[in-house]
Amino acid sequence: MSQDPIKDEGAARPSLAESAYRALRARLLDMSLAPGDEATEGDLAAGLGMSRTPVHEAVLRLQSEGFLAVRSRRGLRVLPIDPAGMAETYEVLIALEGAAAARLAVNPNAGATAAMARATEAMRAALSAGDRRAWAAADDAFHRALLQGCGNARLARLAQEAADLAQRARFATAALRPEPAGSADEHARILSALEGGDPEAARAAVSAHRQRASAEILRTLSLPLMRLGGS
Repeated sequence: MSQDPIKDEGAARPSLAESAYRALRARLLDMSLAPGDEATEGDLAAGLGMSRTPVHEAVLRLQSEGFLAVRSRRGLRVLPIDPAGMAETYEVLIALEGAAAARLAVNPNAGATAAMARATEAMRAALSAGDRRAWAAADDAFHRALLQGCGNARLARLAQEAADLAQRARFATAALRPEPAGSADEHARILSALEGGDPEAARAAVSAHRQRASAEILRTLSLPLMRLGGS
């Protein structure tokens, strides 16, 4: 039985509300919309080239996720990053990404590990060049390759959601944290465990890496000078 290609194409296309949500969430995660920023739904709609209705739906969704506070007749405000909430996010991320690494060790994916190796070398090159933005992009590529290669799409999706939230805290604290000199070596240890087919070593290497990074970020978020959208 033939299917209607126009109907199928429309079903695959995200709704305007979903498109608005994705666009605004991306801006929140990369700090284009930073803690303390204020706007109206009209401002956001104009910036996205949309009407206010899908933007309103997206704003309500982002409010429920703890990104925004909507104030009656006063527009909306980007909320600060809560250290306690971020600690919980890292706890989830460590568990899920560790599980993904263990799966990848048992079920090798040559494409994924090759991408992770390239990302690790790109991190070293970027750090030598003093390019923190390129370093962050390569670091993100390493972790995405790990998750995408683990063979469990649902696990990868849930872990990536937590990783995206952690990325926001990383951007916010980057200027106040030490140079990430040891991260590439930690990635190399993860790769070694994966290539050795050792699931528990892979899980432990990922956990140690994320725990070290999260401790630095949470410590920075708690500094008095970190006024990330404070009132």
